[in-house]
Amino acid sequence: PANEIGVFEMGEKGLGEVPNPSALFLGERDGGTSGSSVFAGIEGTRPVLVEIQALTAQSTLGTPRRAVVGWDSGRLSMVLAVLEARCGLSLAGQDVYLNVAGGLRINEPAADLAVAAALISSITGKPLPENCVIFGEISLSGAVRPVSQMDARLKEAEKLGFSRAILPAGAARTRGPAALTFTEISDLAGLIAKLAAGGDKGSGGRRAADM
Repeated sequence: PANEIGVFEMGEKGLGEVPNPSALFLGERDGGTSGSSVFAGIEGTRPVLVEIQALTAQSTLGTPRRAVVGWDSGRLSMVLAVLEARCGLSLAGQDVYLNVAGGLRINEPAADLAVAAALISSITGKPLPENCVIFGEISLSGAVRPVSQMDARLKEAEKLGFSRAILPAGAARTRGPAALTFTEISDLAGLIAKLAAGGDKGSGGRRAADM
């Protein structure tokens, strides 16, 4: 179908299809490192989980470097501007590097929240929870907006053993997996507060829980 992706790898018997691309993209993930988040995305009609890696470092240049692989550089600039203007995070003197692991290119704005979480993790030096997926669109006001096909994203996360999800507040969850613990975020300031608190204080289920 149009806009659908196919993932293949070269093996001993030649080129073969990868039945579960999410497992491939997350196979080498180091969950204990700061600056890493897992984004639950949609490519065509297929849900795909990918690792987003961010690194911030003190710049020695007059104009800090912004290097992006696998995402829209303009979208990164917008997220950085919102973090500075709405959340008070100073990034003016920081080099920022962003990478989508596995060579996949992401085109949907639903990755905004996962990118912001990876950046916040890199700035603070605190790793994100290993078994948590993140998605949501960020507006210029700093609000986090719902995205499409949320149920498919959550079911893919549950299938791969994830137990938590950070997602937009107020999003309809009529068929989401009951095994997942949800943390609802209404704005970026709320995300920073949740990540600063650290640790999951909830016990699971379909309710929203503090991280």
